[in-house]
Amino acid sequence: MTTGSDAILAQMMALHPKIIDLTLDRMWRLLARLGHPERDLPPVIHIAGTNGKGSTLSMIRAGLEAAGHTAHAYTSPHLARFHERIRLAGSLIDEPYLSAILDECYRANGDAPITYFEITTCAALLAFARTPADYTLLEVGLGGRLDATNVVDQPALTVITPVSIDHQQFLGDTLAEIAGEKAGILKRGVPCIVARQDDTALDVIESRAARLGAPLKVYGQDWHVVDEHGRLVFTDTTGLLDLAPPALPGLHQFENAGTALAALRHLGVREPALQAALSQAQWPARMQRLRSGPLVDLADGAQIWLDGGHNPAAGQAIAQTLGAMPMAETHLICGMLNTKDITGFLRPLAAHAAHLHAVDIPGETNTLPAETTAAAARDAGISATTAASVASAITEISEKTPRARILICGSLYLAGRILQENA
Repeated sequence: MTTGSDAILAQMMALHPKIIDLTLDRMWRLLARLGHPERDLPPVIHIAGTNGKGSTLSMIRAGLEAAGHTAHAYTSPHLARFHERIRLAGSLIDEPYLSAILDECYRANGDAPITYFEITTCAALLAFARTPADYTLLEVGLGGRLDATNVVDQPALTVITPVSIDHQQFLGDTLAEIAGEKAGILKRGVPCIVARQDDTALDVIESRAARLGAPLKVYGQDWHVVDEHGRLVFTDTTGLLDLAPPALPGLHQFENAGTALAALRHLGVREPALQAALSQAQWPARMQRLRSGPLVDLADGAQIWLDGGHNPAAGQAIAQTLGAMPMAETHLICGMLNTKDITGFLRPLAAHAAHLHAVDIPGETNTLPAETTAAAARDAGISATTAASVASAITEISEKTPRARILICGSLYLAGRILQENA
């Protein structure tokens, strides 16, 4: 069903010829026309990084809410509906308000060039400024320095999750260049929580922080997190926490949880809200088990898992998670965008995958052709064929291997289609 917001969003797509065009000039112009809502936000926690931003944000939000606070949240991309990107004081923005706020931004912008992400970010900031809350959680869309979210002069806290190679066409070819873009969210005098980093990335972040006088709390120096016999043990200068593991599956979520705990401790949140940060956080399409729906019915007893990871670091995290799961014959159904390092993503999965079915991502002009995905999988050491659709791949796998573990992976855009199809 098409809604009012759908129609306005479609109009917004036509305002700029490029989907991504990193600059803040168009943001400043529209924000000025809107009365500078970015100056009127509840205290902002700004989160950048290559992997783990969304999971970390979801755990920070769960912890704040368990402590009795309200929090706005802005994330991207959405999976099934645009409304997922904007939470107002804990609840997804409703359709009438979303339509109204988008229309106001569209009218204020007029025919001036502006990207879809920029104008919708302005809409989110306008909604946040007009709705009371205790905190605002902003997830960077791409990079950091020139990202549309980087318009808040004095956030309460910044967070940088692990930085790795991705989006080279926009952020640079080296890890140092990419880290420099992520470190662009650092602000003078504003503390930053820094997750585990490669030494090269950490050097860049620390250098910029020193120039700005931004205090850092760095993994391995100021705080630590480990998995001890299935428990999460976190330590910092305040003391030790011994907590039940994160509800979000995967060993990499222990480190994301550590980053969230470091942020929450800095904000003064205490137990039991810190445990709730781990146990109550939800983040779809991150090693998510699908337990009901049409696609699960097709599987006829096979397990269906979904993950939207799409870069080499995500491939390593998924491989680590699969390696820690109970033994099962694992089959991949993979669709990716043509802007991604497909070989880098698939290579870590070769040790865990019995076979890969490659698919096109429905409705995506930048989908990698299934034949190309299959060829890359074979180059990475995975037996691979193509399939006409995810549904047909599930049917084929479940008929041949009734007790298989099926992981649908490679793209958040594919994950969103799957959640819609399985609804």
